[in-house]
Amino acid sequence: MISRIDLRGAALPEGAALRDLLPRAEFDVEAALETVRPICEDVRHRGTAAVLEYNRRFDGVTHGATRVPAEALERALAELDPAVRAALEESVRRARLVHRDQRRTDHTTRVVPGGTVTERWVPVERVGLYVPGGVAVYPSSVVMNVVPAQEAGVAGIAVSSPPQAASGGLPHPTILAACALLGVDEVHAAGGAQAIAMFAHGTEECRPVNLVTGPGNIYVVAAKRLLKGRIGIDAEAGPTEIAVLADAGADPVHVAADLISQAEHDTLAASVLVTDSAALADAVEGELKEQVARTRHHERVTAALAGRQSAIVLVDGVDEGLRVVDAYAAEHLEVQTADAAAVAARVRNAGAVFVGPYAPVSLGDYSAGSNHVLPTGGCACHSSGLSVQSFLRGIHVVEYDREALAGAARHVVTLAEAEDLPAHGDAIRARFGGAVPDAPREARPEAAAGEAGAGEGAR
Repeated sequence: MISRIDLRGAALPEGAALRDLLPRAEFDVEAALETVRPICEDVRHRGTAAVLEYNRRFDGVTHGATRVPAEALERALAELDPAVRAALEESVRRARLVHRDQRRTDHTTRVVPGGTVTERWVPVERVGLYVPGGVAVYPSSVVMNVVPAQEAGVAGIAVSSPPQAASGGLPHPTILAACALLGVDEVHAAGGAQAIAMFAHGTEECRPVNLVTGPGNIYVVAAKRLLKGRIGIDAEAGPTEIAVLADAGADPVHVAADLISQAEHDTLAASVLVTDSAALADAVEGELKEQVARTRHHERVTAALAGRQSAIVLVDGVDEGLRVVDAYAAEHLEVQTADAAAVAARVRNAGAVFVGPYAPVSLGDYSAGSNHVLPTGGCACHSSGLSVQSFLRGIHVVEYDREALAGAARHVVTLAEAEDLPAHGDAIRARFGGAVPDAPREARPEAAAGEAGAGEGAR
């Protein structure tokens, strides 16, 4: 059901050589670019008409507009199962607690007397948030995208999700209800590359956005790559993945259940166990057979666990296991070892780390308060998950008076001439009658050093 990779008994290789030994799904974004390029161009030229045509072609729905009517949003929320509503409200509450604490404040640094640099944090003006459809329904992704954008202070929020034939050509009603619950009134029925192109280029119904976030299939990812630059993007998210670092003390029932929980997302989902215990590996394999047979989506789970992206990796010890999981850089990493908190503190590369037996990934998917939009495909070694920071831009505001500029003038001119950019120096001279002023005494390094030395001598 799941393969094994035995890395015991020899020194682990470094860097890319170790990464190449580990399982990973095939996800060829470059090949998908040629598929999405004409779609994106068509949407750029024909707008809403093109999006509606692709909705008919790919989703089998025919409707006259992408924007979901307000009454449909209101109806979806009114008809939402009360238990689901309560669960969503609690998910929102916890997410707001965490993301509100991520807010940044402006800070001013006094570089020299009369010279300051202020870093202002300004929210993106308008964002497009993509919520995938496919084999599952993801109202939780509405929460994970919308809450940090709102906490960042984004003024314009638009959500898009694939239309469903069973929902009258609208996105799934639970998606609509989640949007209404969060106060998002601009929701579009569009999926795939055409939705990303709609956000990037704008249509008659959807103004262009500055940033697009949210996971999707390979065509969504390819469109984000193609249009990056015209729009900002959060990441190129591939198939979901879990890695579990566990020792002999881990409960195989828990480990197997957590591997299965990610495998049910998609046949390309990756489930990886890294352990120094062959006995645990054997027990987990036995549990997988029993638990998969009982799970609703057993065919999808079986395909994911048997795929090249999933494996049990045997290592000599927890230290070696840490090297492996850092090389793998999982979207979700569970640490189920002795002294799990101390081991987790040593992890350098992961989208999110779940510590101990009572912090499963599924908690993070819904109700931990953390964000579940996370880097995949090893990108956690250089990228972060979605946060308030994703929706903010840092702007430096520079303010110098005449004396402060005079103190830096000679350095600026010297560096401008070293770079053969004399007009840069001339821009300084123009403010001082064509000459380079001498630095005021208090701005000269030798003056400051002399004063410090005199003070020390006086003591």
